[in-house]
Amino acid sequence: MSRVPHLEPRHPEGEELLHNRDYRVDVYRAGPSTMRIRGQLRDVKPNGLELLLEDDTPMVIHHMVVDLLVEVPSLEITAARPVMETHPHHDCTCVLAHYQGLVGLSIARGFTHKVRELFGGPRGCTHTTMLLQAMAPVAIQSLWSYMRPEPGESRVELRPRQEQHREHFARNRNTCHVWADGGPMAAHLERDEDLPMPIWAEKRLADLGIDPEVWVQRASR
Repeated sequence: MSRVPHLEPRHPEGEELLHNRDYRVDVYRAGPSTMRIRGQLRDVKPNGLELLLEDDTPMVIHHMVVDLLVEVPSLEITAARPVMETHPHHDCTCVLAHYQGLVGLSIARGFTHKVRELFGGPRGCTHTTMLLQAMAPVAIQSLWSYMRPEPGESRVELRPRQEQHREHFARNRNTCHVWADGGPMAAHLERDEDLPMPIWAEKRLADLGIDPEVWVQRASR
């Protein structure tokens, strides 16, 4: 079976870059039970608008920012602030108030579907809505980091490891084929096995010369 070649983070030699879109999502610990999720979407024309042959300065044509406050562990959105730093039309910003409909939603299960339902098509801004859909998975990815113990603090929970693994499965259930009902992770739980360690964790532990059980013990906290 052929492997997909590694794609370098630069454009192919001899090919002109026509457009660049960047998504960036940063998650912060905003309080003892709150995460701040800040997303940005930026579209750049590398050669400007090419209105004149001399106008080849890169130009930003969209720059959308969304700031969400999310409660942990419910992942309910308690505050939403969308901003359009760069937009094509004066009327674009008229829809921003509509995004207050995010407050009260959970950014976990069903969020993408709900976002399309509330803000898709003429009910919102295309780029802001696409940004929101990119932000939700990052919030889920941040939970483990948010829940880690602070220096000097112990969060050891005296619960069976399998119970914690089932909670982990519930958070990721049907988000992709690996976590699908009847998929590989579900099969491990059905056999009362621990969920396998992520590949990147295996590699890092090997590089550090640490017994993998160290990871398992920490993941159980």
